[in-house]
Amino acid sequence: MRVVVWLPGPLREYVGGAKQLPLDVTDGAVIRDVLDAVGRSHPLLERRIRDELGHIREHVNVFVGTDNIKDLDRLETRLHSGVEITILPAVSGGAR
Repeated sequence: MRVVVWLPGPLREYVGGAKQLPLDVTDGAVIRDVLDAVGRSHPLLERRIRDELGHIREHVNVFVGTDNIKDLDRLETRLHSGVEITILPAVSGGAR
């Protein structure tokens, strides 16, 4: 099945500037499978998303549609064909 991973500006440098990554994964795939596929094709991007143990880094949020996977089954969140996944690292800074 096909899913699309959307990336904000700060992560695009690790994928040649791409805004999205269309991926083909097996039916019944979960977020872990998608991140594994991202890691195989873009290891530098994966290092920004997951730590050495494969856990999503604390400052990164992953959404399936509009739902944060922290509110679902985390890495075991099931996916369906055509779903859009958004990866958002925390952003800080600005004026006081």
